[in-house]
Amino acid sequence: MTGTLISLISIFIGILAANLMGYFKHKYSFGFTGNTLVGVFGSIFLVKGFGRLGFDPWSIMDSGHFHSSLFILNCIMSALGGALGLVVIKLIYNKMNT
Repeated sequence: MTGTLISLISIFIGILAANLMGYFKHKYSFGFTGNTLVGVFGSIFLVKGFGRLGFDPWSIMDSGHFHSSLFILNCIMSALGGALGLVVIKLIYNKMNT
């Protein structure tokens, strides 16, 4: 795997997590398109923000070796980013509409 492929997988996991969160928790849903957008940006922001701790895509592929534990941590953080992004954006949306 390359760093770019790992980044795309992370984004896809963030999209999946945000859409699943919106499906199971209807009060946080923005519809499929809104959940997808929030999932993309939520996973990117969380992985970019905390990726400096050592689980960014290029650290996972350090000198040609694949570190599976870092990849799993990256996937978990992407899923959290998508789900938490949806909650945060819904809270902001509700604050702006009251």
